Amino acid sequence: MKSDFLKYQAQTSPHPLLLEIKKAAGSYVYDTGDNKYLDFIAGVSANTLGHQPAPVVEAIKDQLDKYMHVMVYGEFIQEPQLELTRIIAKHLPESLNCTYLTNSGTEATEGALKLAKRATGRFEIVSAKNAYHGNTQGSMSVCGREEQNAAFRPLIPGVSFVEFNNEADLQIINRKTAGVILETIQGGAGFIEPQNNYLKKVRERCDEVGAMLILDEIQSGIGRTGSFFAFQQYDVTPDIIITGKGLGGGMPIGAFISSQTCMNLFISNPKLGHITTFGGHPIICAAALATLKTLFSSTLIEQTTEKEALIRKLLIHEKIIEIRGKGLMLALIMKSPEVADQLILSGMKNGILLFWLLYEPRAVRITPPLTISTEEIKTGCKHILDILSKNSVR
Repeated sequence: MKSDFLKYQAQTSPHPLLLEIKKAAGSYVYDTGDNKYLDFIAGVSANTLGHQPAPVVEAIKDQLDKYMHVMVYGEFIQEPQLELTRIIAKHLPESLNCTYLTNSGTEATEGALKLAKRATGRFEIVSAKNAYHGNTQGSMSVCGREEQNAAFRPLIPGVSFVEFNNEADLQIINRKTAGVILETIQGGAGFIEPQNNYLKKVRERCDEVGAMLILDEIQSGIGRTGSFFAFQQYDVTPDIIITGKGLGGGMPIGAFISSQTCMNLFISNPKLGHITTFGGHPIICAAALATLKTLFSSTLIEQTTEKEALIRKLLIHEKIIEIRGKGLMLALIMKSPEVADQLILSGMKNGILLFWLLYEPRAVRITPPLTISTEEIKTGCKHILDILSKNSVR
């Protein structure tokens, strides 16, 4: 399979991990040699309830027996879409009451940027350096990492960049700004949290100049950081939220959320202002609905803070400089990129799946399923400490 994988399937990096997957269940992934791996990646924060969660699998099968795709998004009333958008609105501030469902997080970013421009009549966007919002050209335009963007220019014009957590840069937001797009917690940059009421100050500046605040919660949302969305812990309400990843419980989905008043701007002048064929697919929506129902009927969201505390307590080692992030969105910052590389690669050989972050070469991702048990956390942390102690790279 490996030779055909490299021959027929488009690659994204020079050195893929090449693990041949046979099955996955709970917090574990199994390869074709029946080796077992404790999953501390969760599909890059996507498998909220672990692998093959029963409520999600059952919801998919039930919906499959009724119907799959029947019509482009927004024309027919379909119960999975409606119930999903209703439960999202129920758990958000009143101003965030209308959801547009997409196929992925980057598509949700595209929709959010269009909505900010349509609502304000402006076209300039402010984003953050080292941001990551997706990989389509509009999303790349607001990703502040020139090493990633240079080969694909020209991108969308009118984008300026601020330094995340730098209050002096907020003057860049002005009366020509349609929207400010920020990750609530910066992901690819190294799981960097907002400091010193930064998001509140951005909100205030947006209000001063009439710009819309867009918060990207693709990775930090759906319970991963200890609340439904991370912004709910920072005393700020955005105009638009972007979500994806964990919302589908392992199935592909995205969404952007705003007020009904704003969303109605897509209806006319021009009509069909934002359209999608497969966004809101009933099978995917059934999976997402089952995911949210499971989260809200359990204590899994609250448990993320307890599990974070356990990980921080256990992972103390001279080669770990710090642990960044919140809840089960954590990054080990190692002494050097070489230590990070060896930990990730040795981890796979020793039964634990770890991964990199996009821009911070010293970082090792720890984003397990929210359903991971305390015993599994202890096992995984022991693997990590054992590898670091035996690791000759410093």
